[in-house]
Amino acid sequence: MSETNGHPGNGGAPEAAGGGATLTLTKKDFASDQETRWCPGCGDYAILATVQQFLPEMGIPPEKIVFVAGIGCAGRFAYYMSTYGVHGIHGRAPALATGLAIARPDLSVWVVTGDGDSLSIGGNHLIHALRRNVPINILLFNNQIYGLTKGQYSPTSEQGKVTKSTPFGSQDHPFNPVALALGADASFVARTVDTNRIHETEVLRAAAAHRGSSFVEIYQNCNVFNDGAFDAVRAKGKEANQIRLVDGEPIRFGAEGERGVIRSRSGRLEVADVSEVGEEALVVHDADDPTLAYALARLADRPIGPTPIGVIRASERATYAEGVGEELAAARAGVGDDDLAALLRSGDTWTVE
Repeated sequence: MSETNGHPGNGGAPEAAGGGATLTLTKKDFASDQETRWCPGCGDYAILATVQQFLPEMGIPPEKIVFVAGIGCAGRFAYYMSTYGVHGIHGRAPALATGLAIARPDLSVWVVTGDGDSLSIGGNHLIHALRRNVPINILLFNNQIYGLTKGQYSPTSEQGKVTKSTPFGSQDHPFNPVALALGADASFVARTVDTNRIHETEVLRAAAAHRGSSFVEIYQNCNVFNDGAFDAVRAKGKEANQIRLVDGEPIRFGAEGERGVIRSRSGRLEVADVSEVGEEALVVHDADDPTLAYALARLADRPIGPTPIGVIRASERATYAEGVGEELAAARAGVGDDDLAALLRSGDTWTVE
């Protein structure tokens, strides 16, 4: 249970719908009456529970929140939320969310998508929403496979991946979603893991507080068609590979913090033993540094070894909704109802009887 007056980031109304009183919300306020139907053991269950547990912190009533989903297993998410929801067509969730965020700046708008939905047919919609810095929160569930259509390779599947659609192994070089988002100049980019509720909540909290587009890649296990893809950072012994980023702190990891990230003589980031290089050699994380963010994104192209998680990039710049809102206000200034009616009826018009 949480009591709050809201937050300064992507969305919303800080007060109760009736006006003034501070809201007291719980997880139950955000859970719909629909039966949750994913494959038993799917990582989506853990993500759903974490999101529903987190949302009360925002102090925003469910009717002021919208979840927009695309096609895929992640597309079911909107049905399980007791908020407004839109189940869009394949890949178009960021475009639908952009319209919502501009038309209704009082709403907190969230996009739930998968690696197949957002990085294949939806690739252009995703990168343009990010470059425009539309005030929406994008959660990308990455399981490195097409799950809903029963196990075809996806844009994040590794080369050589044998699936129903690539019986001889995929020849496609995979996307690195974090690097892609940074390349689109996203102002907030983070990564977390489906079953790590505490870390995932920290990332969601930072994303929700951010002004502009937030992009969160969530490693999500598909135990039916791609089980164990993220075991290095998700299963027993994960501490050896989870590089947890904290802004302003040296980048070190391991069960005892015995390893860290340094810059080599060539300027590239490398993993080293702290006992050998000394703590003074460790790189200090700066989430406002785009060059460091991209280097961290490329430290591990595949999550099979030491992999950065947490807030990789967070910077402030004007949002798309602010600029468009100013243009609309200027266009409306001095235009009365009669003028608008005359404009709508000008030029070539006709009457349908």
